[in-house]
Amino acid sequence: MILLTDKQRKIIKEIVEWIICIIIAIIIAIVIRYFIGTPTVVKQTSMYPTLKQDQRLWLNRLPRTLKETPKRGEIVTFEAPSTSYIPVEEADLSNPVAKYENEPNGLFSKFTYYVLETKNYETVKPTQKVSFIKRVIGLPGEHVQIKDGKVYINDVELEEPYLNQNVYTDSLGGVFTDLIVPENTIFAMGDNRSESIDCRRFGCVPINKIESKVLFRFWPLDLFGKVK
Repeated sequence: MILLTDKQRKIIKEIVEWIICIIIAIIIAIVIRYFIGTPTVVKQTSMYPTLKQDQRLWLNRLPRTLKETPKRGEIVTFEAPSTSYIPVEEADLSNPVAKYENEPNGLFSKFTYYVLETKNYETVKPTQKVSFIKRVIGLPGEHVQIKDGKVYINDVELEEPYLNQNVYTDSLGGVFTDLIVPENTIFAMGDNRSESIDCRRFGCVPINKIESKVLFRFWPLDLFGKVK
């Protein structure tokens, strides 16, 4: 039997207390990141000119926590579909919803995938969760139509002041350009219409796959503030 001195017991107690504090801090950080908000870095150009590469954003997770339906014009992040392009022969225009077929199995896999979220935004890596960042265009029950380079919602042309002048919105090779947005889904596109892989190619995104809403930009400092 090993007898510890008072000094040794004190050191062990301090180590245990530090370990407990670190574990609590990690748990709090994970809870905040998943339920409240988290920072991110823009990696791609699909939202140009609104968002540019290497800009830093704060994402609001409360809408997901509270299960709110996003509003038109909001910029959101969502889990990327397992299929980024659905060809016309496989498209179900009566139910134009994106496919999610790579769900993780097992408690630990689901925890690392959905909670820890080891991922890159719009950078496809098979072992990581991929997220897209796009703007909400169509809401549940609305008729979205893309024709003549414009977007129409319920047969009314959508005003899009956030786009560069003379931007032409076409199908980008996708078939989901004339549809009724199913319940509990949204239709989203990037502002850089010619370079964005979005709902035109893979269908509408289930609301339960939306991860966050862009709250504000905090870098670069001269652009600090709300993103429109």
